Amino acid sequence: MSKFSASRTVGDFNNAFVARNPAWVQLLGLCPLLAVSNSVANALGLAFASTFVVVGSNVLIASVRRGIPEFARLPVFVLIVATFTTLTTLLLEAYAYELYLKIALFVQIIVTNCMILGRAEAFASKQPVGRALMDALGTGLGFAVALIVLGAVREILGQGTLFAGLDVLIGPSAANWKIEIGVSPLPIAQYAPGAFIVAGLLLALGKRVSSTPAFSATESSPPDSPRSPKSLNSPKSLNPETPPDRVQQAEARSLNILDLTEDSKS
Repeated sequence: MSKFSASRTVGDFNNAFVARNPAWVQLLGLCPLLAVSNSVANALGLAFASTFVVVGSNVLIASVRRGIPEFARLPVFVLIVATFTTLTTLLLEAYAYELYLKIALFVQIIVTNCMILGRAEAFASKQPVGRALMDALGTGLGFAVALIVLGAVREILGQGTLFAGLDVLIGPSAANWKIEIGVSPLPIAQYAPGAFIVAGLLLALGKRVSSTPAFSATESSPPDSPRSPKSLNSPKSLNPETPPDRVQQAEARSLNILDLTEDSKS
């Protein structure tokens, strides 16, 4: 793999994990995010299921994308996602049945999760396997982090504990991982209103952190303003892949706009 290809795949992961985080940026999959995240154990179970489905379906779709007819694209995508959802359901029933009983409904409707179908349609169906894999990993892990953070906060506020019930997912050895937090429980955090309140506060906190100079420095605009004549006429302001005739048309339009502006001023 060349240096350019490696940096591009890493960029795909970072964009999916941070810039296009399905939960905190795109606000996708909020139904299972809010319904299941009342504890770390439940959040981990759904995080595993969602990540497995999005990674498996994206890789398979990218592998067979050239053989999928245009008219059957969406049904094929749904069928592939449904296949991996069924595999996830069987795995949870076999190895974590008690946890499956708690989150069964939201595991089964992963097939309709717009986060997964959206990435399959917008990215995996148009990119090679390597890039589709990195995008899927970033999307799945980004959603998993959002789930686990929300589940941890709600468990601490609502039960005064952390990592309770992990034995139903990991095994009997995790029964001793439970941590007692010295706070008075707020039962509302375990219910739907508390889920909306906590999620809203975490979203506001994330927006506040991302707007700090340290995070926004890389998103600052270049010295040439897009409205200035220099940037309008500069070929650098255009897509380097734009055909030459379109470049000439764009430059002509920008010159006409400048002429009209000067005439209006005179």
